Amino acid sequence: MEVLARHFLQIENADEVPVVIHEYLREKPFYILGGGSNTLFTKDFDGFIVHPAFTGIEVMEQMEDAVVLKVAAGEPWDNLIQYCIKRQYYGIENLTAIPGLVGSAPVQNIGAYGVEVKDTVLKVEGYVISTGEHFTLSNAECKFAYRNSIFKQELKHDCIITYVWFQLSRIKHFTLSYQGLAKALEERELPLSLHNVSDCVRKIRDAKLPDPAIVGNGGSFFKNPVIPDEQYRELLVKFPDLVAYDAPDWQKKLSAGQLIEKAGWKGKQVGNAGTWKNQALVLVNYGGATPEEVLHVAETIIKDVNNLFGITLEMEINRI
Repeated sequence: MEVLARHFLQIENADEVPVVIHEYLREKPFYILGGGSNTLFTKDFDGFIVHPAFTGIEVMEQMEDAVVLKVAAGEPWDNLIQYCIKRQYYGIENLTAIPGLVGSAPVQNIGAYGVEVKDTVLKVEGYVISTGEHFTLSNAECKFAYRNSIFKQELKHDCIITYVWFQLSRIKHFTLSYQGLAKALEERELPLSLHNVSDCVRKIRDAKLPDPAIVGNGGSFFKNPVIPDEQYRELLVKFPDLVAYDAPDWQKKLSAGQLIEKAGWKGKQVGNAGTWKNQALVLVNYGGATPEEVLHVAETIIKDVNNLFGITLEMEINRI
């Protein structure tokens, strides 16, 4: 189903942001759209779609053990990954092949294979839409949490991010806490390097996730649920192979994909929508699916998982 917007604004320079806010966004419907991979439009949008297209990566400080980068919001995320690999900057290689733009990364606090972007973000710059004021928020002020930040809470739909500052290590180190990644490196008998870790991550993702250019999808559709440790132990009695990772405050983070698969949804298709054959966490458009069909599948999955586990999945994707 084709969805249209009444207006589309592409910002070519960060200096244009205050003008865009003043001229177009005050008291008018708008939506800030990065790469669009995490957004499901359910109908035509009667307002302004604003797309930051300004790019650039600048070294702000070079230390013996670290480097500080200032990266424009419109820079494709994977471009930053390749930039860092080429220069031997450590810290974000596990986030290889995540679609989208740099400005979206702190909003979602993107994460994969044991790493979250909050681990490397130094500060975030942008403008508050309701006041037009410029802001600079430190890592702590961004209020990062699992798939969450101040940009999804107090500043939701009320800011345009212009730059993200990163502090990355120049000292060789890797995060291999994710068993699948460590196993893939071992099986391929590859020496530890930024290139090899990044390449393994890309191959794992390619094996599990459909190419959105070929099969329409929004990536991981649901958040991994976090539950009390006591509830997890109770579930283990019935589901002894339930995957879990330690979370703060005596909690466990479960695999939403595994829960959906155990509920019988892996590779299942209803009408023109369904889940991907290699990863139940990904909802796909098998061809001609309407937003209503996609949402029907999502809502049915939530119901089935809740009936089986007593856990309510939360959609990670943005519904517009």
